[in-house]
Amino acid sequence: MPDASPMPWPIRLVSALGRINRVIAIVCGVVLLAAMALILTEIVMRRTAGRGIGGADEISGYVMAGIAAWGFSYALVERAHVRIDVLTGRLPPAGRSLFDLVALAGLAAVAGLVTAYGWRVLGTSLARGSRANTPLETPLWIPQSIWLSGWAWLTIVAVLLALATAALMLMGRWSDAEAAAGVAAEAAGDTP
Repeated sequence: MPDASPMPWPIRLVSALGRINRVIAIVCGVVLLAAMALILTEIVMRRTAGRGIGGADEISGYVMAGIAAWGFSYALVERAHVRIDVLTGRLPPAGRSLFDLVALAGLAAVAGLVTAYGWRVLGTSLARGSRANTPLETPLWIPQSIWLSGWAWLTIVAVLLALATAALMLMGRWSDAEAAAGVAAEAAGDTP
């Protein structure tokens, strides 16, 4: 008879964050493909008509900044961020989980600082009605809002993952804590 015990809330939370961020990654991929199509259209029009549609370089720059900011949270839940794990690979599961928790807390703090300062920049752009000094004269609050919301989401995801990891550690579920926050190779059992 299968075990009917409910899955602990930290595992459900980590799973939900993974699903949400996979959807975000797909949306970012579609937006990146659209930016690529815009650039290709610009190139073809310049070659064939001698004149482009204009603004493709500006828009693609905004797209890159936005998808990078939103992609950070996907990389976090997929444990794809680069980490130097010379020491942690030699530690027992409790030690590795502690280092993972410290790394998440540090990431949450940095993302929170970027979000706080980004909010100030966005507020200034809104108050002044700032526009890009380009032919499109894009209101800067638009790309800044997209970029800033990606950093805010990263902050939220990092805090939630840190809370879930801490809860799993308190429950003594070391392998689940490692699967939530550890280096992907560690979680897969590929460590020496």
